[in-house]
Amino acid sequence: MVHVWLWDLLLILICSILFLLQAEPLDESSVKKMILTFEKRAYKNQELRIKFPENPEKFMESELDLNDIIQEMHVVATMPDLYHLLVELNAVQSLIGLLKLTDIDTLHESEEGAEVLIDALLDGQVVALLVQNLERLDESVKEEADGVHNTLAIIENLAEFRPEMCTEAAQQGLMQWMLKRIKAKMPFDANKLYCSEILAILLQNNDANRELLGEQEGIDVLLQQLSVFKRHNPSTNEEFEMMENLFDSLCSCLMLSSNRDRFLKGEGLQLMNLMLREKKMSRASALKVLDHAVIGPEGSDNCHKFVDILGLRTIFPLFMKTPKKMKKAGMTEKEHEEHVCSILSSMLRNLKGQQRTRLLNKFTENDCEKVDRLMELHFKYLEAVQVADKKIEGEKHDMVRQGEIIDDDMEDEFYLRRLDAGLFVLQLVCYIMVEICNANIPQIRQRVHQILNMRGGSTKVVRHIMREYTENIGDGKTDEYKEAEQKRILDLLEHF
Repeated sequence: MVHVWLWDLLLILICSILFLLQAEPLDESSVKKMILTFEKRAYKNQELRIKFPENPEKFMESELDLNDIIQEMHVVATMPDLYHLLVELNAVQSLIGLLKLTDIDTLHESEEGAEVLIDALLDGQVVALLVQNLERLDESVKEEADGVHNTLAIIENLAEFRPEMCTEAAQQGLMQWMLKRIKAKMPFDANKLYCSEILAILLQNNDANRELLGEQEGIDVLLQQLSVFKRHNPSTNEEFEMMENLFDSLCSCLMLSSNRDRFLKGEGLQLMNLMLREKKMSRASALKVLDHAVIGPEGSDNCHKFVDILGLRTIFPLFMKTPKKMKKAGMTEKEHEEHVCSILSSMLRNLKGQQRTRLLNKFTENDCEKVDRLMELHFKYLEAVQVADKKIEGEKHDMVRQGEIIDDDMEDEFYLRRLDAGLFVLQLVCYIMVEICNANIPQIRQRVHQILNMRGGSTKVVRHIMREYTENIGDGKTDEYKEAEQKRILDLLEHF
């Protein structure tokens, strides 16, 4: 049996003019003639494509002819009673073949031609029409479930070829449909995995879509779906991949301050705290989400709430020792230590009053064992950075000897390499060190200086690292923020 939605979808995708025109009604004879013309032009285009695969100019004229007849055929999409002619005249395979035009590899074969096709599809609000079709599909029927998967593939290909279309796509109903599909009470399957992948793509570097997701209560949807993994590990690799996609989407959304409030009200902190304690596969990603939730001045409310829900009892054991299971969950030792140190530095920056006192008191427990751990991390990452610096200096020396100029772009690249080698974690550790030494708790200050002296370290090195940090602070922030933050850190250094 031929499903009406399939022909509707095929025609919608193929048509380069996708909104309805005020055309005269067609009869069977006209449609037959149109389909036969389409078949001839599609065959000729395919023949030339095969004959001249490396020379698009040779088949461009046939492509334009094909485009013309496709534009004429769009009206058939509004006449379901004539769909049977598509089957009787064997036009189906040609139509399906044309769907492959949206495959990303095919699009890149001839970018100029692809631009024309993509422009036409987007001008016709193709995503809105695709979403209308998705709404009608019953995924309990295999063919229709396959239709959903193929539709998502088309959307993914369009997004990869034209990333800027993601904002319009989300606003044309795609975001709403995705959230509805992700939270649908259905067994886990390939379509749910695919939805999670595309959702992550829609949110990547896109504040408009992050805001839209928040407005459509998407933060709650993500938290509800992730709560399943609080006490249970994903049962398959595919389900693990979906879980990671949802965590990535949540992290992306938390880049927006308005979503931090939604996360707080939706008890996201409580869920992350439980995940960190339960020691399941979700723990590594929960740590990453917590880092995104508390970072920067926008994370102040989340910092205070985390202390209130006894989060310090959760985070400090992770600070004292990197769990082996983190590696199994795909997080390296360095990534784990970076997230934990980032969370502690955010709390030291944001906490006030009683909550700040509770945090600082943690560093005095058990004969300042947490200060000892902090200093251990300091020397670990200082050594890693020194190794990287030595290698970079060698490269610079060779470049100068060969007469190459080390410009600002090259210096930025070297700095990024140093950050990746461990400088970023070292900066976080030094920041924590400076903050706790300025807390008027003599035993902390004494312990820090004692260990620095014992291991041949110096406050001079710490000052240098922090000054370099202040020079590179606040990318993407306002000048006022940068200046205020630089002054605050330099004031801390004065009393270190």
